[in-house]
Amino acid sequence: MIGAAMLAGRAALKLGAGTVHIGMLAENTMSVDINQPELMIHSAHTVLHLPRLSVLAIGCGMGNGETAQQILQDVLHLNSVLVIDADGLNILALRPDLRTMLISRDQDCVLTPHPGEAARLLGCSTEDVQTSRLESAKELASIYRSAVVLKGAESLCVTHAGTAYVNKTGNPGMSSPGMGDALTGMIAAFVAQGLNADQALLLAVHLHGSAGDTLAKQGITIGMTASEVIECARKILNQWVKPGY
Repeated sequence: MIGAAMLAGRAALKLGAGTVHIGMLAENTMSVDINQPELMIHSAHTVLHLPRLSVLAIGCGMGNGETAQQILQDVLHLNSVLVIDADGLNILALRPDLRTMLISRDQDCVLTPHPGEAARLLGCSTEDVQTSRLESAKELASIYRSAVVLKGAESLCVTHAGTAYVNKTGNPGMSSPGMGDALTGMIAAFVAQGLNADQALLLAVHLHGSAGDTLAKQGITIGMTASEVIECARKILNQWVKPGY
């Protein structure tokens, strides 16, 4: 699904990542995003060989086929901070060897599962995860040596050190397609600007929800879109940052 990757890329760009490259698995895909021409679009294999990749977000809309699995395997060899979402998490659940690679990496990683993805990574049911959300999030962080956000109402964030935080921003209007892709791009943007993975995760999750709350106060709850959240998050971030940044 090309849209998922584009949303993540746009979120990264508009939250300050700087140069943003998008790698596409699909053959004969678009070479430029007409609505966001600042994004640099390549094949996924090309992105893997770009110099100075400070952070790489993977999984948004890429599927779990053989090519996607090979791309994730190659990414796990890179010396870059990773943000793994969606199909990237599903592939990890399918491949014990890739889970071992993730655990053995030296660089930081952020995992962004919803309850179903978390359940697959933990080998339990979604109901088990929802019944014990805090314990599940902490277990994921411990097993995979990663920072984790377990998404949902009052998303739970767990740092690499195992410290847990409950996010109080966000609202039901944000339960629409693409919101997770936007969050993934926002986390990557803050890593690209020099925050460590834990800091980037906490800031992005709070800001993501704050943007949704701002839109809800404006009467935009039904039909709220990820693109609207991205634009609103950029405005809020610019209000938070002091002049001279």
